[in-house]
Amino acid sequence: MENVQKNIKYSLSKKKNGSLIFPSDFRGMGSEAAIKKALSRLTVQGILKRAAHGIYYKPKIDPVLGELHPGAEEIATMLAKKEKIRIRPAGAYALNKLGLSTQVPTRLVFITDGPPRQLNIGKMKIRFKATSHKKLATIGQISALVIQALEELDINHIDVDTAARIKKLLLMEDAKKLKHDLGLAPVRVYNYIVKLLKEK
Repeated sequence: MENVQKNIKYSLSKKKNGSLIFPSDFRGMGSEAAIKKALSRLTVQGILKRAAHGIYYKPKIDPVLGELHPGAEEIATMLAKKEKIRIRPAGAYALNKLGLSTQVPTRLVFITDGPPRQLNIGKMKIRFKATSHKKLATIGQISALVIQALEELDINHIDVDTAARIKKLLLMEDAKKLKHDLGLAPVRVYNYIVKLLKEK
């Protein structure tokens, strides 16, 4: 056990402050139980901080702001990269990222081709919602978000100002990417976007 902790501690010394740490980073250094125990002890010692269940980070101190905590979106992105899965913002989170909602969500929802799961990051919750390959096949940075946002909204009750903002966003997207993504959108979302873009 001491050797496992010693090896992990040495490995951590090479990582940058602020780095996210996962138990799988140390696979091969010992049994799963020994690695978890070592990480727990290193957390007690203050060498690591726990962000969520099974997710740690190496503390980073800013001389002005003090300790910097990893954001929920950063954790979700790193987790997806680690597990080699794809994620896309969905629901109220997609609306917020597009600036279509000023309400800051307390839960970040992502659609994913990985297993469904939920993490608690302080007061923030991250949810990975399993979806079809088709929904993750979008390629436009803006159009993919707009399609996810429109699935959250009641299309029949979108006000004029919001519609104008959606149209402005869509016109910023690469035309080829927009065309590609429209072919993957649900029928009601496709019809709404096509009609919106045709309006003067």
